[in-house]
Amino acid sequence: MLIEIIGWTGSALCLAAYLLTSMGRLSGKSALYQAMNFLGGATLAINVIWHGAYPAALLEIGWALIGLVALIGIVRARIAAPSR
Repeated sequence: MLIEIIGWTGSALCLAAYLLTSMGRLSGKSALYQAMNFLGGATLAINVIWHGAYPAALLEIGWALIGLVALIGIVRARIAAPSR
């Protein structure tokens, strides 16, 4: 049951990120968008690996890694930016 909750949570996060970006409510360059994609992909990866769906696992791991790399870039840019 916990694995299913994890999977549904990941699906909701990925869909919400896409919906909010498509509606112009969230920037694709925002930390929130990237965090939603990272967490969504990571939790979906847990679910599909548990179920042995390895092709989907590759997609979700890639999705999570892209989100994580982008999120790290955003955080680094904020740290490097001079404070006002």
